[in-house]
Amino acid sequence: MKSKTERNMEKTAQFYVYKAFKILFYILLGLAIAFLVGYIVMRLWNWLMPDIFGLPELDYWKAVGILLLSKIIFGFGGGDGSSKRKNKKQKKHSRFNPCSPMRNDFTKWKHYDEFWKNEGEQAYKDYVTRNESANNG
Repeated sequence: MKSKTERNMEKTAQFYVYKAFKILFYILLGLAIAFLVGYIVMRLWNWLMPDIFGLPELDYWKAVGILLLSKIIFGFGGGDGSSKRKNKKQKKHSRFNPCSPMRNDFTKWKHYDEFWKNEGEQAYKDYVTRNESANNG
């Protein structure tokens, strides 16, 4: 029969082995995705660029280099996102601000139904009559 200390050591060892395999799996998955993306860039380049722009075909490593260069120039899409969250928060508050011009424009729509009943339908008929007489005349 195993003692409590042996069981704890066994559980600890299993935990670290599981953790190591998980880290190894994610590293291999990341490498596989990187190689796949490089291959896709190479195939797309060789399919499109020589015919459209007359550029030379690329091998795999040149395609990976172009991909890496584009990521360096245009960014990796990371960041903390605090400025994005702040802008979204500001937009949200300005959209529902009762003093904003957009809010005031929509408050005028409460008179639309009444206007259409009283004047709108006749104004539309007059407009159609004017257009028909102008096109026929």
